[in-house]
Amino acid sequence: MRVMTQRRLGGPEVLEMVEARLPEPQEGEVLVRVHAVGVNPVDRLARTGESPLLGDPPFTVGRDLSGVVETCGGDVTGLRPGDEVFGMIRGGAYAEYVTVRVEHLAPKPATVDHVHAAAVPTAALTAWQALIDTGAVGPGRRVLVHAAAGGVGHIAVQIAKAEGAYVIGTARADKHRFLRDLGVDEPLDYTTTDFALTVRDIDVALDLIGGAYGPRTLATLRPGGLLASAVLSDPGVIAEDGEARGVRCARVAVQPSGATLRKVAALMAAGRIRPHVSAVLPLAEAGKAHEMSGTGRTQGKIVLTVTDHEG
Repeated sequence: MRVMTQRRLGGPEVLEMVEARLPEPQEGEVLVRVHAVGVNPVDRLARTGESPLLGDPPFTVGRDLSGVVETCGGDVTGLRPGDEVFGMIRGGAYAEYVTVRVEHLAPKPATVDHVHAAAVPTAALTAWQALIDTGAVGPGRRVLVHAAAGGVGHIAVQIAKAEGAYVIGTARADKHRFLRDLGVDEPLDYTTTDFALTVRDIDVALDLIGGAYGPRTLATLRPGGLLASAVLSDPGVIAEDGEARGVRCARVAVQPSGATLRKVAALMAAGRIRPHVSAVLPLAEAGKAHEMSGTGRTQGKIVLTVTDHEG
């Protein structure tokens, strides 16, 4: 099978296609024939070594996948060969086949193709674990989402709206129509308006940028509010910063969860979550996809197709 791997850390050019042996599913695992994989910032961080998430090379990056169950290992229930699934793994998705723990997968909604399903897992799990599991977002809650038009942000907006929240989203003005279409109640242009001075009474803020955004976002929270940061490198705040202001700070380290993805899949099937894919490239052009993702201007997600049957 083909695998997009790397033997050293570095830029997009270190990604190379190689032939590898077909993996065999162990107990509790299934072998998935991958149709599409989502591109995430964490893929670039692992590739460069900025975040040593996968250890030392050689390794294969990639967390999000959508495909079809090929074979099952022992003690697998709930899935069988031929089932269409999607899910998040900790690395190795840039491949034609991958073994996955059955509890990390969920059935792919029949109404969603593999390309759009592959765009969802990491983004949806990050947003769900921040907004729902940690923030208890529900009807009437005021939610602030930074980088609301991006990969995680645009899914977070839709999850918050599905739960009945009032959503404020930051993005450049040229993306405000997109945000309105997602359900954002107040798009805010961070290039012309200082959210730290104008936004108030936020119950839950999701920070996907970090650095100076962390401490500035604290000023927007109501007493007892939550700043949930999904930034790996520099969230800009620690728990004590929140305590000094009478609010909470939490870092969200996303975890695989097929159970949560089943809830997400139900919202997708109902049209409540509509993943936006801005570019689709073949796996062989993973380097180009990383270059595009690295600009920080991507609207929605970039997806790589692995087979000729991505629909």
